[in-house]
Order: sequence, then structure tokens, then C-alpha cells
Amino acid sequence: MRNSYADAVRACGVLAILVVACSAAAEVQRFPRSFRTEEVSTDGATIHVRIGGKGPAVVILHGFGDTGDMRAPVAAVLLRDHTVVVPDHRGMGLSSHPEGGYDKKTQARDVAQVMDRVNIDKAALVTHDIGNMVGYAFAAQFPARATRWVVIDAPLPGIGPWDEIVHSPALWHFNFRGPDVERLVKGRERIYLDRFWNELSANPAAIDEATRRHYAELYARPGAMHSAFNQFAAFTQDAADNKAFAASGKLTMPLLALGADHSFGTQMADDVRFVAADVTGGIIANSGHWVMEEQPQQTTAAIVKFIDNN
Repeated sequence: MRNSYADAVRACGVLAILVVACSAAAEVQRFPRSFRTEEVSTDGATIHVRIGGKGPAVVILHGFGDTGDMRAPVAAVLLRDHTVVVPDHRGMGLSSHPEGGYDKKTQARDVAQVMDRVNIDKAALVTHDIGNMVGYAFAAQFPARATRWVVIDAPLPGIGPWDEIVHSPALWHFNFRGPDVERLVKGRERIYLDRFWNELSANPAAIDEATRRHYAELYARPGAMHSAFNQFAAFTQDAADNKAFAASGKLTMPLLALGADHSFGTQMADDVRFVAADVTGGIIANSGHWVMEEQPQQTTAAIVKFIDNN
């Protein structure tokens, strides 16, 4: 299964449009000029959103260590046939930094309100890292609004082997927070973020200086690291919420679970099968957690193939 899937991904990767869209693997690629930005007021936050294209909608959700900016390469391809919506989560990127609401159930409602604002009833989801957690909370609360879902390389709190996962030494940052931690990190955001890019990648050089500088500047904005730490602090509540969602039944929309071969690998599909009935597994080869920087062509090809159901 893994070999045939990888062959299909490689075949898609040779398409000229993907090569063009993903050629800037070593820098922060800008969104196409046709994209516009909006500031959408939700319950307790203002969400910075990028919107472009026409056709069936795709909502792309980022994780920690980046912002919606990371999704420009895949957005540039999807806009050919889709309306593409890329928000920054509350507390991240150019969205506001409220004191609360970092449980993923609340952030999923942010996504729903963004969709309402831009007149989108339903959409496919593409999510990574913390975006996976927001994506599950969205699909569980609004199942009729999620048509299909690409979930990429991060676990869901409270689901499957979560209790084992949280004890991994690599995930010490889940409990690294508090006023003194914030004082330690203040002014050293780049050093803190380098740890994630260096240790959770297969090839740290794939995350180049321009990329690191770009995200470090965003996370050095007032309140940004406090909000980021609150994303992790909410995991206990997220785990309780997810267990309640799962007890209500499995998701029925088609899912593609992509794990990086140097990160979650096949475990990604195994984990989401606890909450979803129709799961296809896939592997991003020669990559760590940062699949869009490390393997942009391969990742984009897999996403587009599944979203377009080819």
C-alpha cells in the first residue's frame, strides 16, 4: 500500500504546475496576488484570513511554529478550481491575542464563523499539527460542513495512544509554559523556535534562514508566545472534549491521513481511525514534521490529488 501510494504521489509531483508552485521550497512563498485578506470578528477574537480562487471551498489550518503563510504553495495550486480560505488561529500570526478561547472546540467555532462571514457553507479541510486538533473539533461539531479532510502529522488529544504520546521526551514542550517560561523565551523566540525546526525535521536545512526569520518575527509580536503556550495548556480540555466527540460516533467524510516517515508515519492513519470510518493512509517520504518546507512538491501533490478525488 505504501509503495503504490508513494508512486502515485510522485507521479502527481511531476505536473508542471506543481513544480512551479512548489519551487520556492527554501523560502517563504507569497500567496498569489489574487488572494485578498480579511479581518473576521468571531466570539472573542479577530481572525486574519487569506481568501482566493473560485469553486468548492478548501479551508487550510496551520499549526505551531508557523502561520497560514506556510500554506501558500498548496493554496497556489488549489485556487485553480477551489475557493481557498487560510486563517491564522486566534493568538497566532496576524490574528488577535485574546486571553482565552484556546481550547480547540472554541477555535473550531472561529473557523465556522469565518466560513459564515465569507459565505461558505461547507468545505474540505487541510490541517497540520495544532490545525489537526482544530480540524477534528470542527468536523465533530459541524459534520455537515466538512466534505473531506487531509490531516497531517500530529496526534489528537485524548484519542488513541495519547497518554503514551505525551510522555515522549520529544514532546516536552507540551508542558513548557508559565510566567517564568515566558520571561525566559521573551527576546529569544528565534532560539526557542529553532529547536522545533532543527529537532523535528529530517533535514533542518530545508527550513532556511528567511523562513526562520519570518516566523520568529511573528512569534515575537506582543502576546504571541503567551497565546502559543496557551494552545498547549488547553490540551487537557481538548482531550476531554475529543473523548466526548468520539463517544458520539465516528466521522463519516473521507479522510487522508498523511504521516511523515521521520515523524508520525503510519501512526497518523492508525490514530484517526479511532474517530473516523473512511480513512486512507499515506506517507510523506524523506521528511520530518515540517512537510511543507521539507517536501513541498510531494505534500502538495498528495493534498491536491485527494481534494480533487482523482
